Amino acid sequence: MAYLIDFVLHIDAHLVNIVNTFGGWTYFILFAVVFVETGAVILPFLPGDSLLFAAAALAANPSYGLNIWLFVGLFLLAAIGGDSLNFFLGQRAGAALSNHSWFGRLINKDKLAQSEKFFRKHGPLAIFLGRFMPIIRTFVPFTAAGSQFPYRRFLQYNVSAAITWVLICCGGGYFFGNIPFVKAHFSAVVLGIIVISLIPAVVGWLKGRQKPASRTPEED
Repeated sequence: MAYLIDFVLHIDAHLVNIVNTFGGWTYFILFAVVFVETGAVILPFLPGDSLLFAAAALAANPSYGLNIWLFVGLFLLAAIGGDSLNFFLGQRAGAALSNHSWFGRLINKDKLAQSEKFFRKHGPLAIFLGRFMPIIRTFVPFTAAGSQFPYRRFLQYNVSAAITWVLICCGGGYFFGNIPFVKAHFSAVVLGIIVISLIPAVVGWLKGRQKPASRTPEED
C-alpha cells in the first residue's frame, strides 16, 4: 500500500521510469491499469484521473515520443470496456459474488453500499456522474447491473461519461501538465485532483449523516 501511495503521489516520475523501461509497451500497461480499475471490481484504489493527466503531460513532451491520440483512444476503450466487464459481472453473478467468502473479503462492502445508495438517488445519471468519482466509479456498473438496469441504456451513459472523462483529464494534462509551476509541484497537483474528485462523494456522505432518523410508531 505504501508503494501504491508513492506511485500515485509521484506518478509523473514513475511513468517516466515505465516509458524508459518498456518503451511502446507503456501504452498497453496504462491501458491495463485503467481497464482493471473498474473491470476487476476489487481494485478501486488504482489511479485513474491522475494517471490520465500524467500520461497526457508526458505525451505533450516530444522527448518521450508518446502519441496523445493513441492514449486518448486506448483510455476510452479501457474505460468503456472495464465498466462493461464490471456490469456483466454484476449482471451474471452479482449477489453470488458479493456473498462469496473469498470475493466478499476482497470487495469493500461499505463502498458497495455507498454506490448502491448513490445509484438509487441519482438513477441513470449516476452512471455518468460516477465516472468522475474515484472508488464509486468501480462499483456503480456492478450496482446498476444488480438493479436490472438494461445494458443498452447503461452503455449510452457509460460512453458519454468515458468520452467526457478522458477528454477532460487528458486535455488538462496535455495543455497544463508541462507548465513549469505544475511540473515543480506535480505531487500537489495530483493530490488536488484526487481531493476535488472525491468532494461529491464526501458531500453526499455528510448529507446522509445529517439526515434525521425516521420516527418510529412508538414516537408518534
